Amino acid sequence: MPMLGAILTPHPPVLLPEVGRGQEQEIHATDSAMRTAAEQVARWDPDVLIVASSHTIMYGDYFHIAPGRGAVGDMSAFGAPQVRIQVQYDVPLRDEIVSRAQAAGLRAGTLGQRDPALDHGVLIPLYFLRKAGVECPIVRMGLSGFSPLEHYRLGRCVAEAAEALGRRAVFVASGDLSHKLKENGPYGLAPEGPVFDEAVTKAMASGDFLQFLTMEPSLCERAAECGLRSFQMMAGALDDLAVEPRLLSHEGTFGVGYAVALFPVTGKDENRRFAAACEQAQRARMEARRAREDPWVRLARLSLETYVRTRRKLESLPDDLPQELTGQTAGAFVSLHVSGRLRGCIGTIAPTQVNVAREIMENAVSAGTRDPRFPPVQVGELDELEYSVDVLGEPERVDSPAQLDPKKYGVIVSCGQRRGLLLPDLEGVDTVEQQIDIARQKGGIQAAEPYTLQRFRVVRHL
Repeated sequence: MPMLGAILTPHPPVLLPEVGRGQEQEIHATDSAMRTAAEQVARWDPDVLIVASSHTIMYGDYFHIAPGRGAVGDMSAFGAPQVRIQVQYDVPLRDEIVSRAQAAGLRAGTLGQRDPALDHGVLIPLYFLRKAGVECPIVRMGLSGFSPLEHYRLGRCVAEAAEALGRRAVFVASGDLSHKLKENGPYGLAPEGPVFDEAVTKAMASGDFLQFLTMEPSLCERAAECGLRSFQMMAGALDDLAVEPRLLSHEGTFGVGYAVALFPVTGKDENRRFAAACEQAQRARMEARRAREDPWVRLARLSLETYVRTRRKLESLPDDLPQELTGQTAGAFVSLHVSGRLRGCIGTIAPTQVNVAREIMENAVSAGTRDPRFPPVQVGELDELEYSVDVLGEPERVDSPAQLDPKKYGVIVSCGQRRGLLLPDLEGVDTVEQQIDIARQKGGIQAAEPYTLQRFRVVRHL
């Protein structure tokens, strides 16, 4: 078997004694499990490790695979420069993975490296593996904004490349779980945090990798998870292989979920091909979502799909639109998401069209084709897009941040002609201070500059 197995690991810097300085004892179960997993890998004696890390360079529309012949990294960012690891890359295997990924229509390669140093998501599992005597070359892979299925498909390319070159490989999926498990944790508590950890560790214990691919994106977003896409790639590398799943530990001592799991390969199992089931589940979820869309969202979808497919804007309004769309004016924002991740968002603070319907039509096309943070939406993406429409109420001046509420009101921060706007009730924006800072930065307003505040309500359509 080219794939000997896989390990799934967290990467908390505090786990290393050189960093934790005693705090690592509070997550002793994680330390013990990491040693157990590393010792098992040493017994497998692999030719190469495939390491996927959520802290390696990540792009929204590209899988980055580290270039060069090798790299070095240390834990100086965490006060332990003496923890230093150097690795050799398996260049022929990396090139074979890239070739197969590109042939499969995946955007993957060695372009876009910003920092060649090993990140802590790679260093921490390697720390334990080196102590267990594992010294083989590695291939270092980043994640992306692509769908779960595309991460799975890249994992399959890894296994195919290893088989083609005769490599005996182990996949190392590095990633923490939810970052929102405790009120007193660094990121606070969200109800979805413990729910996410329970679901994902259940999948680890049972070996049901389909659960990695079909978790509700909004749950993952609200749980502030870290490693799920690493796990999805790992699942692809173990496609059609029988495994003996072992969940070795799970802890949330510091408010962040740390899980260690081991997946020895025991043979072939054609029933463990999850791509088709993932596609079916995704279609069912999108069909259910579309069935719930109201006229605001259906209009946004129709407008963008018409433009992307024909390169012409929708000219006439659909029949039987509600009077709120045709007889009123308002600013509106259209947001696009894929698998819970932002894909575009453009809007207007005040009305610029004859009615709300026309406002949505214009902004839907702009969100899909003119958001400078993202490439234009392509035809192949249309079926995956999820839309939301925010219709803005009239902004009102406020005298103090005390009059704001990030869940209830959006905010406009102004300094002269510069303005930054942030919608209400956004993931990860939990305080007034965060809301103001993000809106200020969007408007190019420095922290020391004087500014005025306005608040507004929205009606959100999903």
